[in-house]
Amino acid sequence: MEIFQLLFSTPMMFFYAFVLIAYLLSAVRFVKEYDRLVIFTLGQVKGVGGPGFTMVYPIIQSEKKVDLRMITMSIPMQEIITKDNVSARTAAVCFFQVVDPYKAVTKVEDPVNATSQIAQTTLRSVLGQHELDDLLTERDQINQKLSAIIDRQTEPWGIKVISVEVKDVEIPETMQRAMARQAEAERERRAKIVAAEGELQAAEKLAEAARTIGASPGAMQLRQLQTMVEVSAENNSTIIFPVPIELFEKSHKLQLPVEKMAESINNLQNQNKLKVNEQEKQL
Repeated sequence: MEIFQLLFSTPMMFFYAFVLIAYLLSAVRFVKEYDRLVIFTLGQVKGVGGPGFTMVYPIIQSEKKVDLRMITMSIPMQEIITKDNVSARTAAVCFFQVVDPYKAVTKVEDPVNATSQIAQTTLRSVLGQHELDDLLTERDQINQKLSAIIDRQTEPWGIKVISVEVKDVEIPETMQRAMARQAEAERERRAKIVAAEGELQAAEKLAEAARTIGASPGAMQLRQLQTMVEVSAENNSTIIFPVPIELFEKSHKLQLPVEKMAESINNLQNQNKLKVNEQEKQL
């Protein structure tokens, strides 16, 4: 009876109240917006708490905090052999986040490490199915393929792969020199094609001009005269320019009228001189 009175005495009641308040206060959790608490009650998952105010009662309950923010994970340099048997080294970066805290805690021990291992093996497997030229020119398609495969494998763990980016591809120096020679040969080929197309267009224009000049007999002579005028601008050079005989034949037809006009002008000048002399004699 005395023990019962002692246990329920006023001081002990204050002690019990203090212990109860301390116990309840120790159960209070304030979960941040980007965190979640997976709560276990006697070893079994009770639920997911957060964000905000959450109660986790000590002794009978425990919690596991999960970060829901996006995680940036670098995939270390991997040795690969491409489909065309070229040895190369490549690195990548993976962006993912936990979307299901329950699965991330109960289905896999370390979700970040597990995702890293899956990403490394998938990177070697996928890049080995492509040729070296594809790795250099079709980077976007390869990144999308990597993201889809890794996301499909991590989905049971409550992890969403946002994207995977291949950020570096290293090839041997001998292969780099071979690719440089190939690129130079390709540039020369394109330059020759452009030059040939230009010559073809020039030949077509010359043929068109020849047909136009051939259709007009006087056009050729005008072109020859224009060329002579252009050549005459060079003062320090002597150029022999062939002139068709037809041009002289046409100018010969104009010779007689020109000579008659010159003779008439000379006669008029002589008559004027005689009149002037007669007037001087009279004076």
